[in-house]
Amino acid sequence: MPPAKKRPRAYDHLRTRTAVLAQFAHVRDAVAVLTPDQLARPTRLGDWTVRELVVHIAMGLDSVALALALPEPPGPGPGVTLLEWPAAPAAHAARIAEDVGKRAADRPDLTALYEEAAQGFADAVPATGTGERLLTTRVGSMRLTDYLVSRTVELTVHTDDLNEALGLEIPFDRQALAACTRLLADTLADRAPGGSVEVRIPPFAVVQCIGGPKHTRGTPPNVVETGPLTWIRLATGRTEWARALEDAEVSASGERADLAALLPLLG
Repeated sequence: MPPAKKRPRAYDHLRTRTAVLAQFAHVRDAVAVLTPDQLARPTRLGDWTVRELVVHIAMGLDSVALALALPEPPGPGPGVTLLEWPAAPAAHAARIAEDVGKRAADRPDLTALYEEAAQGFADAVPATGTGERLLTTRVGSMRLTDYLVSRTVELTVHTDDLNEALGLEIPFDRQALAACTRLLADTLADRAPGGSVEVRIPPFAVVQCIGGPKHTRGTPPNVVETGPLTWIRLATGRTEWARALEDAEVSASGERADLAALLPLLG
């Protein structure tokens, strides 16, 4: 019998809304002072320059208000669950790149673009309620709260991309970083259910995964531990498992504590 999957983690709609706005504000402050030379620099995202990455971040926030402006799709439930979302964007990568290129050409004033995105989000996303409303998104229908959690992933991951490309230290909102870390950890546990390996990402997440003998008490025989940013880089393919081990950014003990074959998680 395959291991039973755990009930999905619950996220608070209002706290997630606040986290999205806070992280976007950190990025907006950094974008406001970027020079033309900085905007033209390459990123680790293929052919994208910093300008295209910056535009993509704004579009990710815009997508929430645009989805809320559409009629609610038919239920009774979402077409894409939160744990299914990390794999979903890969199928739309070419269209995303095309849309980003068009927006980057059409909107040279990035300050105005960011101000409009922040205001549109704040106006459209209710500061009350449970976030149960269904949205039509690029990858399929999703609950509003779930889609907001996906925005914490987009914002956190791309803040790290900007910091890497420009040598900056754009801060990470704690709640946004926590939501991103937890979703990617839960995605691992969902894809490789079991209890033989414990993955620790202090202070935000601990999950068990991979089939085999289940740990019940004491120190688990197979343990992986790393920090939130290293975990996010591993889960999104920014860092390779072997390199993280070599650089002592992750510790792995036990014969089953090798996640290389399961990474990356984000499509």
